[in-house]
Amino acid sequence: MLLKKSGIGGTDSAASLSRGGRWGPRVSALLQRVRSAFRGKWFWSAVCALIAGLALRIIWIHFWADFDGDSEVYAIIARNLLVNHAYALDNPFRPTLIRLPGYPVFMAVVFSVFGMMNYYAVRYVQAFVDIGSCLLMAGFVRDHVSRRAALVTLWIACLCPFTANYTAVPLTECPAIFSVALGLFTAGKLIRSINTYSQGRMVWLLLTVGALICAISLRPDGVLLWAAIVPGIWWYTRKDTPKTGLRSALLCGILAVLPLVPWTIRNYDAYHVFQPLAPRSAMDPTEATLAGYDHWTTTWEIDYVSLGEIWWRGDGFTIDMGLLPSRAFDNEQEYRETAALIAENNELRTITPELDARFEALAKQRIHRHPLRQYVALPLARLADMWLRPRIEYLNDAIPERWWEWRLHPGQSLCAAAYGLLNAILLIAAAIGFVRRKVPLPAMPLAYVALRCVVLLGMPNPEPRYTLEAFPIVIVAAAVAFHSSQRSYGKTREGVP
Repeated sequence: MLLKKSGIGGTDSAASLSRGGRWGPRVSALLQRVRSAFRGKWFWSAVCALIAGLALRIIWIHFWADFDGDSEVYAIIARNLLVNHAYALDNPFRPTLIRLPGYPVFMAVVFSVFGMMNYYAVRYVQAFVDIGSCLLMAGFVRDHVSRRAALVTLWIACLCPFTANYTAVPLTECPAIFSVALGLFTAGKLIRSINTYSQGRMVWLLLTVGALICAISLRPDGVLLWAAIVPGIWWYTRKDTPKTGLRSALLCGILAVLPLVPWTIRNYDAYHVFQPLAPRSAMDPTEATLAGYDHWTTTWEIDYVSLGEIWWRGDGFTIDMGLLPSRAFDNEQEYRETAALIAENNELRTITPELDARFEALAKQRIHRHPLRQYVALPLARLADMWLRPRIEYLNDAIPERWWEWRLHPGQSLCAAAYGLLNAILLIAAAIGFVRRKVPLPAMPLAYVALRCVVLLGMPNPEPRYTLEAFPIVIVAAAVAFHSSQRSYGKTREGVP
């Protein structure tokens, strides 16, 4: 009787054992998996990859830490968020909408923990964020291909210098890459949970929403991830679970864009403009643009090097006429006209509205003469430059931007050529992965890359970093290119054969 009252050996004990029995096997299975993982070669290979990847990023931060003009803009906004509780710039102090709030908020969090304007703290945090991206890429491949392919993915991602070097620069690229990797991983989990009727569908849906919100809040082109993943959720669930898949896609799409509502309202309140993202000009509505000068540069600009030598020097700096490529002039008359405009800019050290109008007139002449060059050849050439040039833009102290001038620096030119060759090998391997149909859920990554290329065709400034957000897809595709098979998963309700 006493035993029954105390619950020992009675129905209460039976219920308790039943509850324990429900969780006991799961805990035991988890412990068994942990023990087997520690004994497996793949685990220690993954640990070595992560250590090597983190060491590479720390070395990069230590020896090649860099700073960009955009870095200062983000940092000023972050400081004003912390000090003045305003999303604003300085000199003069004014509200701004030229950058989305994601990265300034990220920097503000780091500054609040490690000290104001502590750029090295930002860099080291980015190093760990980038390692997280590597794990997410490997996790995506592990879920849909195999453990061996996941290890290959992890090693490539950890040792990829093109993404690792951006941890040393306070820019949006590192967290944006993380957002893309997270989006692929969680969307894959969500699609699988819908098709297999497994538990946790809402968790993966909310995590996918979080990835899309991060991508959109960091960069305007983050909406491309939304445009690839939201339809992809429906596409890969339409056959077996069409209603659930459609509901999940719609819910994911709506929730992901909701944070843009207060941002759009705030921009309208500050400047009376409808601006749900950031303006393409990266300027506030009250700032004057150099539309004519910028338009003129698009009639000949292809190389990244021309940005620093010509485009960014307009209005405030002198321009070296000798640095203009020969394609900037169609004839002798145009050369003299261009030289006169450059000389006037160098004398005034500013581009007046009248001078800007003359640059616009020159641009229209060139476009009228060669419309196919302006709207087809040059955009394609800029896109090719963004994808294929050696990614040395933040290695100026080690490798000059004019890396092809071999006689001036043969050793550095050789390093740049090797860099370019490594980039080409990675891109070729990724293309093979898609051609051989080895990439899991290929419609989503292909759509993202295609949309990104379409957007980049309209960019006047060919910066290679604009292609980096697609590198999680490049790395995954390259890693599985020569893999033998993909993993399949049955479309059955969980617990029912």
